[in-house]
Amino acid sequence: MLHPQAKALLDLIEQRGVPATHTLSVTDARTFYRERRGFTQPDPADVAEVRHLQAEGPHGAIPLRLYKPLGGDMNKGSLPVLVYFHGGGWVIGDLDTHDSLCRQLANASKCAVVSVDYRLGPEHRFPAAVDDSIAATRWIHKEADKLGVDASRLAVGGDSAGGNLAAVVAIALRDAGDVRIAFQLLIYPATDMRRGAPSHTTNGQGYLLTSDTITYFHDHYIDDAAHDLDWRASPLLHPDLTNLPPALVLTAGYDPLRDEGLMYSQRLSESGNRATHICFERQIHGFITMGRVIDEANAAVELCASQLARHLAL
Repeated sequence: MLHPQAKALLDLIEQRGVPATHTLSVTDARTFYRERRGFTQPDPADVAEVRHLQAEGPHGAIPLRLYKPLGGDMNKGSLPVLVYFHGGGWVIGDLDTHDSLCRQLANASKCAVVSVDYRLGPEHRFPAAVDDSIAATRWIHKEADKLGVDASRLAVGGDSAGGNLAAVVAIALRDAGDVRIAFQLLIYPATDMRRGAPSHTTNGQGYLLTSDTITYFHDHYIDDAAHDLDWRASPLLHPDLTNLPPALVLTAGYDPLRDEGLMYSQRLSESGNRATHICFERQIHGFITMGRVIDEANAAVELCASQLARHLAL
């Protein structure tokens, strides 16, 4: 029961001979991902403000992009804020590839969104992306007043590799006890680097994100098999998932990562957290940014934004 719009996209990709990511050099894969976004992504929506920032990181400055929503009542005080980590397998993706999505989320939720340009592999391998993501979140919390955002209403979120990073940041900051996260938005997150869940087999070929591409991303990010068992790479393997922020975990039925998201949401719930899991059964990995060609992407964005607004409301 693959959605006809998702099938049409996959058929078009095959007809046009679009190269699979794992067949490209890292440089070409990054360029291709950035340049093809105009075909599937909605036009960037107008927002009230876009500001380019730099957070202080452990290994240098971390570029950020702050979005403030149209219609957000900034006269009543600081806006709630979502710290967003983009997808792309920890290897590709940047502030531009997720610009439209961040604008959509800001306007629909009436929250500020800060997108984080964390370091990528293979130039900067695990745990560089984790270190940057934690540092950026701490910096946004510390600088909240200057940014016009409310440090007490701070959420983390991301898609795919970014969902992985959001989950890891939530755990790390719970353990450190210095920054309270109010909500986590996990969009088809990678949660287990061992890649052994059944959906990796059933959905491993033919649905855009393939097993070969997952291996390509993994091997450019992880350079030691022991790191697969590190919770900072595989948050599903953390022994204690209690006392974590409320979560929305969104998955796609034809995604190799589907079962990882389901298992993580189940563990969150079993550990006493408020966690909602919703699977878009007819969709493929990456669909939420594809609102130009897949209608359910826009419904998914609205769902994420409504949950974000509800959990960050005063």
